Amino acid sequence: MTTIISWNVNGIRAIHKKGFLDWLAAADPDMLCIQEIKGKPEQFPKELLEVEGYHPFWRPAKRPGYSGVMTYSKVKPHQVEVLGDDAFDDEGRVQLLYYPDYVLINTYFPNSQEKGRRIDYKIAFCDALLKRCKELENSGHNVVLCGDYNIAHKAIDLKRPEDNEENPGYLPEERAWMDKFVGEGFVDTFRMFIQEGDHYTWWSYRTRARERNIGWRIDYHCVNEGFRDQVAGCEIMSDVIGSDHCPVKLVLAT
Repeated sequence: MTTIISWNVNGIRAIHKKGFLDWLAAADPDMLCIQEIKGKPEQFPKELLEVEGYHPFWRPAKRPGYSGVMTYSKVKPHQVEVLGDDAFDDEGRVQLLYYPDYVLINTYFPNSQEKGRRIDYKIAFCDALLKRCKELENSGHNVVLCGDYNIAHKAIDLKRPEDNEENPGYLPEERAWMDKFVGEGFVDTFRMFIQEGDHYTWWSYRTRARERNIGWRIDYHCVNEGFRDQVAGCEIMSDVIGSDHCPVKLVLAT
């Protein structure tokens, strides 16, 4: 079995002060994909870059204190890439890690922002990522795309859908892209096991939203259809605190 955990930590230095390394040792995933690291490696404490048993890989944003992704992996991938488009790579949004059985893509999707100010940028990113996923699949690779998608796909994926139809993360364009993504043959692994609502991965810091479970499910592990038989489980780790997101764990049979 292989376990892959994805978590938007909302600042790796901030979560480091909240017991992150103790949590990582206890959770013991084979790979940990984190998003929104908000910094560059030279700014990180040494212990975050030299975690026993893990190889660290990072893609920070050029803009200080913004975005960025990082992966800890017990097994060293034979290749690590970025998306290949400076418009997205400069914001530190994608890592592709190549393993024998699949390509693991650690991704932090853009936020479309209030009144959809960045919706065109976001959909361009989404389309570029989908194109890359299909290219990988067509060349014989399986794909595991994990991270903070910043999209609640269906009404079941957020507590108050009617109140949020004009809000970023639930805009019609974003939901339509998720429909297209699934239609292209990619599987939302959590929904393979859990069909009911009230399962969320992000809660606003305002109005005690997490305490009342007024949340959104915007963090995913998706795989290509041809790899779904290797998915043994997917779990939202809602009891893990320290960020406004919680981790999501994928278990693979491979």
